[in-house]
Amino acid sequence: LEDIPARELRPVAEALRKRLGSGIVALVSTAEGKASILIAISPDLAKTHDAVKLARAAAEAAGGKGGGGKPDLAQAGTPDASKAEAALEAVRTALRG
Repeated sequence: LEDIPARELRPVAEALRKRLGSGIVALVSTAEGKASILIAISPDLAKTHDAVKLARAAAEAAGGKGGGGKPDLAQAGTPDASKAEAALEAVRTALRG
């Protein structure tokens, strides 16, 4: 997603998670040269997947560090928007095991 501030990702992710029913939503937005990452996990999958771990993996792959939240909803950021695709690929890789 382009030009969506980090604070606006949460409602988008929550709406997508609700529509999915069961699933994992991974969003990366780029704005002002930075990337914001948000991971939302449906309650049934939050028992076996951790949004914080996924957000941290995404941030690390994109040159950032940290990330936090709850097992079902977490976010992180990176200083380099050009690495947004690397962040998403890190989530895909982590989910494949």
